[in-house]
Formats: sequence, structure tokens, C-alpha cells
Amino acid sequence: MTEIALPVLYSFRRCPYAMRARLALHVSGLAFEHREVVLKNKPTHMLSLSPKGTVPVLWLRSAAGDQVLEQSVDIMLWALRQNDPLGWLPKAEAATSDATALIAHNDGPFKRQLDRYKYPNRSGLASGTADRDEAALWLHTLDARLRAQPFLTGEQFGLADAALAPFVRQYAHTDPAWFAAQPWGPLAAWLAAFEGSALFEAIMQKHAPWLPV
Repeated sequence: MTEIALPVLYSFRRCPYAMRARLALHVSGLAFEHREVVLKNKPTHMLSLSPKGTVPVLWLRSAAGDQVLEQSVDIMLWALRQNDPLGWLPKAEAATSDATALIAHNDGPFKRQLDRYKYPNRSGLASGTADRDEAALWLHTLDARLRAQPFLTGEQFGLADAALAPFVRQYAHTDPAWFAAQPWGPLAAWLAAFEGSALFEAIMQKHAPWLPV
């Protein structure tokens, strides 16, 4: 019998993109090999698979030919399309479009504002306050959603929640006291529930840096 090679995930524990990939892989129940990356010393093999040099990278090995997924959302969708026991993938076309739009804004304007807020010096800024406030405008729209329903796209935690929560977490942790003082109770409760979940605990387990044999 031919042994099936497990998918290999190159990851970094605190990277929000890698977090969302691990969330979907964990929920799917699929077996995979976790390779923790030291960002200052990226594995040569990872770079050969994905020269862009960022995590996550999922290496799918098969007799029919290897495949490499370099984008976190692609990894999420691949895993959930294999097995989606909690129903994270939207069923209706409108719900799919809604989740896609949320993720696009998160990964575009919000992520740029988050980076400038968290690391203003990298952008030549004296302060990230302006970008913090710009990003907050969008977070208020998420809060409004969560006042009307338990999760971002409806009655249950789904793809959009998993894709956005690691980034909202990073924003909140940049200045926890400021975040806690804002009038977005439902958003804060949603984030706290995510951070306190068994799922989050599971995907944040520490791994020793991977070393090639």
C-alpha cells in the first residue's frame, strides 16, 4: 500500500494570516505536518516552494503532482472544501459574496491601516493614530453587524469570522486600553469569545522551530 504524504504547512504562530489558515485546517480535521518558521531564518525548502517568503504556505503532495497554496484564504477554502463539519462555508450566493467582501476589505484597506498603526516608523510616521482612527470606522461597521446578529455573517461562526478575528485581535492588542475604552461592546465580546475558545487555544499551541532532517 502506498503511504499518502501529509500536507505540509509552513506557519508562524503569531502571524494572523497563518492563524486563519490553522483555524480552518484544525476545524476540517485534516491531518497535516506543521512546520514552524523562524522568520529571520526561513527554510530553504519553503522559499523554493514560495519565493515570496511569507507564511502560510501549504504544500500538497500527491502522485499526480504537487500543489502549493500561498494565500491564507486559499488554504482555508481548500481545507473546508475537503471537510467542513461546522458549516463555515457560506451556503447561499449572497452569503458568499458578503463574506468575500468582508475578507477583501480586511486584507486590503484595514490591513494597511493596521500596519501603519502598529508600526508607524516603518511608514515614516511619527504616530499611527490617524490610521488607527481610520481603521476604527470599519470596526464600527462590524460592531453594528454584531449588534444585529451573533456573528459577522449570521447565526453561527463562519469563514468571515475566522478570517477576520486574528486581524481584529492584532488591532486590539496594539493598544489594549484604548480598544477597551471604545463603544463597541458587541465587537469586543465577539473578540473575547474567540480568544477564549478551545479552537483558539488549540491553534496557538507552541511548536519548536522546524529543522530539516
